[in-house]
Amino acid sequence: MMNYNTLIFDLDGTLLNSLDDLADSVNHALEKLNYPLRSKEEICSFIGNGIEKLIELSVPEKTSYDKFAECLFLFKIHYSKNLKNKTKPYDGIMELLEYLKENEYKMAIVSNKFQDGVTELKDQYFSEYIQVAIGKSSERRKKPYPDSVLKAIEDLNSSKDKCLYIGDSEVDFKTARNANIDFAGVAWGFRDKKILEDLGSDYIINTPNDLISILSCK
Repeated sequence: MMNYNTLIFDLDGTLLNSLDDLADSVNHALEKLNYPLRSKEEICSFIGNGIEKLIELSVPEKTSYDKFAECLFLFKIHYSKNLKNKTKPYDGIMELLEYLKENEYKMAIVSNKFQDGVTELKDQYFSEYIQVAIGKSSERRKKPYPDSVLKAIEDLNSSKDKCLYIGDSEVDFKTARNANIDFAGVAWGFRDKKILEDLGSDYIINTPNDLISILSCK
């Protein structure tokens, strides 16, 4: 069992259940363009690769680039004003972070969400616990490239062999592998548990308390 002292969390589907706010903003943009609306289940399956990919998958096939760009713009405007309406931490997350803080673990958020959104949500919910929060930026490649994770490890003055990445999707798994760090898949997020198992996750955690159990087995 590894002796981890650094934990890097994905945001959407891992720390926060943001599906309702994302779905509302996607369908707001689609409705403005008279496009068919998407179900929450569809939108859930589209999340993980950033908002550009989310909108690309949400608009009808063969949508022109101009219309895609317009839809993306409408989504950004709506979501930036409504990203905290229904979004909230998953059950047990705040207690987990309190435990990690008390036990002096280093923590960061790494997300494909735009940087301003990551910062706003971190400040709203996690400012007492997490100081490093890295979102999508022109300065580095997005996940599954390892750039943002490696930047977080550097900012935390840690090392890869002490780091565990926690996420809910195949993008997160690939990010951890590309960064050469261990991965824990969360079963409460936007992907089925079986997907995370089939990928070969180092750990599957069904509740936030399961992470404490992993960390306690040093």
